[in-house]
Amino acid sequence: MSLHDTQVRQRALTLLHDGAKNTDVARDLNIPVGTISYWKHLDRARRGECPGTHQSVCPRCEGELHVTAYAYLLGLYLGDGHIIQHRAMRTPSLSVTCDESWPGLMDACENSMRLVFPNNSVCRVRRKGCREVKIYSKHLWCLFPQHGPGKKHERPIVLEPWQRAIVEAHPWEFVRGLIHSDGCRITNWTTRMVGGERKRYEYPRYFFTNKSDDIRRLYTDALDRLGVEWTHCTRGGVPFNVSVAKKASVALMDRHVGPKH
Repeated sequence: MSLHDTQVRQRALTLLHDGAKNTDVARDLNIPVGTISYWKHLDRARRGECPGTHQSVCPRCEGELHVTAYAYLLGLYLGDGHIIQHRAMRTPSLSVTCDESWPGLMDACENSMRLVFPNNSVCRVRRKGCREVKIYSKHLWCLFPQHGPGKKHERPIVLEPWQRAIVEAHPWEFVRGLIHSDGCRITNWTTRMVGGERKRYEYPRYFFTNKSDDIRRLYTDALDRLGVEWTHCTRGGVPFNVSVAKKASVALMDRHVGPKH
């Protein structure tokens, strides 16, 4: 890991303050663009310029929460989302990691963030092979009480009563968020002997993979309420995969979730 002295860092910030782009500064100083972006975020945080720092109204406690968008965003958060608050930052941030192959997913994620936090700005941070869709808000702790130290699968994940009410009222949005984060729609194939001839058959299937027993249970509970049949696929003795393969259930998932795009 390369370390850069304070003079190099200050030179980078000076260029950024003068209006230079992150990529230009990274190229001129021969520093990874991710490092430049990180320095810029810290500098803006120290000066109180990060998006969301002026948001004072909690969309749940003091505003009117957009519950359908929240159900979807909650699913995304439980899958590929994380909340951080660097010591130098005044406001925590929620990031959802989205693969570059799915621009429609990034748009949907950004739209849900804007609906849940209508007074906050959303940004996209480029990473290797993916982007983080990110929003800053002082009320993230209230909206996502599942946040805590360590990895999600190493601590209990339990919904608050008000969250359960939203998930039960809008289960498809919640399932869609989980699939868009830790799930996929694939085409499986198998062969069968028909009239003495081996023929190949293909069929669609949905998978959801997560190490957290609690998060998988939230997913399967929602599927049960929706009448979607599912099974656990155990690999190496651990049931990390939940499969939906029955024709009628796949049709339901296609109607309300569909493949990533």
